[in-house]
Amino acid sequence: MNEEEFRGHFGYNKHTFTGIDYIDYYKSIVEEYGVECEVIFSNNAKTILDYTKNVLTCDIHSRFRTKRILNANGVEKVYSLDDILSESVDGSGYNETYGLLGSNKATEDSVKLFPRNCQPVVDTIQAMLKEKTGKTVEVMVYGDGAFKDPVGKIWELADPVVSPAYTAGLDGTPNEIKLKYLADNNFADLRGDELKKAINEFIENKDDDLVGSMESQGTTPRKLTDLIGSLSDLTSGSGDKGTPIVFIQGYFDNFTK
Repeated sequence: MNEEEFRGHFGYNKHTFTGIDYIDYYKSIVEEYGVECEVIFSNNAKTILDYTKNVLTCDIHSRFRTKRILNANGVEKVYSLDDILSESVDGSGYNETYGLLGSNKATEDSVKLFPRNCQPVVDTIQAMLKEKTGKTVEVMVYGDGAFKDPVGKIWELADPVVSPAYTAGLDGTPNEIKLKYLADNNFADLRGDELKKAINEFIENKDDDLVGSMESQGTTPRKLTDLIGSLSDLTSGSGDKGTPIVFIQGYFDNFTK
């Protein structure tokens, strides 16, 4: 659909939370430079090739698929945002892995790029805390969490990954038992202290890998860094809270603790 057809079907709608009509907003960014802007709506990436053979694809997590589709259907030049500022331009900052992905507007004419070279930062923080306290504290650098708002339908995950660097103890996924499943199925005939004792024993003797086990179905099958990063992002927020560090205790405890 072109813009006129789109407006005929859906009208002028401002976003639920931001109060912005994004079609007008994005057009204004282009038009303020005196450049004509035509907006075309399609759920098929190949549609853009009816209008131009040179494409900048600005999706994030589906960018590799989009580029494959365009390359297979006659595009002449195709770039994604991770191709831009993937190396320094006249002394500028850069991110060799993600380019402009995960960047934030800093001023009217500058952006902050997604963090790079931050593995030494988390490793050093962990080592310093170990030296000072004797405790092993896992450390991660996080940006956006990874969830979808149920009302506004906004995907929070605008960064290419939740965490660009984290210490070794945060690698992997949870290996957890679904307590409700145990209570309602395996130990449905038990109550009170007997039920608690049975669940404790089950957890203490659970397999090291519960993939495929019914007792683990319904637990969150996501990377630990995605889960903890989402928790941290919701805690610190992206507004004026000014929370530079989130300290989490007890995350790896379970029912037996």
